[in-house]
Amino acid sequence: MASDRAWEQLVGFGPGGFQAYARLRFLPDPAYVGQQESDVDVDDAHDETGQLHVALETLTRHTRTSDDCYFCLWDGWGSDIEGGDGARSLDYQTGTVSRGPLIAPAFPPSVLHGPKVVVPNRAYFLFRGSVSDLGDWGAADAWPGQPRLHMPDPAFIWPADQAWCVANDVDPHWAGIGADVSAIDQLRADSRLDVVAADPSQDQPYYG
Repeated sequence: MASDRAWEQLVGFGPGGFQAYARLRFLPDPAYVGQQESDVDVDDAHDETGQLHVALETLTRHTRTSDDCYFCLWDGWGSDIEGGDGARSLDYQTGTVSRGPLIAPAFPPSVLHGPKVVVPNRAYFLFRGSVSDLGDWGAADAWPGQPRLHMPDPAFIWPADQAWCVANDVDPHWAGIGADVSAIDQLRADSRLDVVAADPSQDQPYYG
């Protein structure tokens, strides 16, 4: 992914050149300097995956290629992607530690060890499908007979015609969206979403 944007702008908002930008907030912006995400009232938090699905309902109407979309999945999710030891539990009566089933890798070696999309400080697995395929990566069962219950959300989503881009980096409490003015206006007007206009060239609010 080539770009002359500063790293924080690239992972926060995607490439430049869109008419307008916004932030889709999963948490309210911090109320004071140094506030931690753990200090936020749980009633004020939004389901990230659900919010992305709602936002994509609008963005789908602003692309000619909703059936041809790209998704970048960050490779830093550890065992969620690469598999590993199952969860451990302690029997307090006997002091015995038991381990759950070994978690299988989500993807075959051809994906895990294949080419990746790389930007400074980040690398991603690349998937392609319909906008509606959000979260459907074809991941393997966690172990035989146990479907993988959760997969991380993508870090980037954009249609083949590059009409818009959603950037959802792991660190911020929001996802950045670049699109045309009408798409951003519709997102901001949707009462199901917490979307505010943004200027990628300015410092953005972050939790401490």
